[in-house]
Amino acid sequence: MMFGGAMAIFEGIAAIAKDDLFIATRHYVFQFSLAGWGWVHLILGIVLVLAGCAVLSGALWARFFGVFVAGLGALANFLWVPYYPLWALTLVAVNIFIVWALCRGMHREADDGQVA
Repeated sequence: MMFGGAMAIFEGIAAIAKDDLFIATRHYVFQFSLAGWGWVHLILGIVLVLAGCAVLSGALWARFFGVFVAGLGALANFLWVPYYPLWALTLVAVNIFIVWALCRGMHREADDGQVA
């Protein structure tokens, strides 16, 4: 989570700085300014890093929060595809992996708590 959050932070900073890495698309359904998307990614990245630190503490609420925030990150990067396709799809995959890992960990803890 902290890796995905750090990458989203860098993506947000680059978009806010109006870097030349991004392509400007026209007539896209979810059209926002590049700086607006940059702020979305920057804030989501910071929240992802904080959620990752909370998950390391072992709190159950942190896992639920991490699944929620990583899901938002996957959605935001999916909407980011027209601006930087390869990087956006990579971060979608990273966020989906985060959701899977957090849910798999919760499933394993639930199995360990059962008395046979």
